[in-house]
Amino acid sequence: MKYQKGFTLIESIIVITCATLLIALFFIQKSNIDAMFRDETRKTAINAFYYSLENDFYAHYGYYPEQISPEALPTVSSELWVDPSGHAFNSPESSYKYTPANCDNGTCKEYTLTATLEKETAFVKTNSEH
Repeated sequence: MKYQKGFTLIESIIVITCATLLIALFFIQKSNIDAMFRDETRKTAINAFYYSLENDFYAHYGYYPEQISPEALPTVSSELWVDPSGHAFNSPESSYKYTPANCDNGTCKEYTLTATLEKETAFVKTNSEH
């Protein structure tokens, strides 16, 4: 009987199947990690808007704006005005929303900041009680 070196067809199929499963698992986990990173970026942005509204805008004017913009909140980094998907703040596609409340002639007493997240429920910040 002659002995041949190499793998049998069954061994090759098993190795290829295992490699395929490991590669698929890697890409699924990578996708989850990327989504969690984008969610953390969204939370960071909402916190930056919140602290800028509270510590800068409200502290200076005594009310909240009806709309927020880079001019109204100059302390917020310019990169944060675009969500991780590339949509401008408060645009219909954006995962960031600013909703003013209890407004009169452009001055508001309340607001809600919301970030729509991929892996968790929405991240919401509301005005602090003054």
